[in-house]
Amino acid sequence: MSHAQWKLARERKIAEGYVESPEVEAARTEIRLAFDLGQAVHDRRAQLGISQAELAERAHMTQPQISKLELGGTVPTLPLLARLAKALDASLNIALDGDTSTVAFTPHAA
Repeated sequence: MSHAQWKLARERKIAEGYVESPEVEAARTEIRLAFDLGQAVHDRRAQLGISQAELAERAHMTQPQISKLELGGTVPTLPLLARLAKALDASLNIALDGDTSTVAFTPHAA
């Protein structure tokens, strides 16, 4: 089953009244947060025009760690988030509000 087929199957189940367990909902929320963070890191790195390897060097990480983070495959610690923000010359802003969340790296003012 492809990703698109899986998504359609899930939406069909929800439309039919299927309700996910609280554990599944919590896991889905954690995964979404990891993907949002990864996208924010990728977007800011692209704005700066730097490679994963260069970001890794700046943040005292390895390139594979940056790749995994950008793909949403890891949940970083607060100290790591602080290092990433500094390496991306940005401030980290995280907003959590019920079912919605936003993660953004805001560039420092010049």
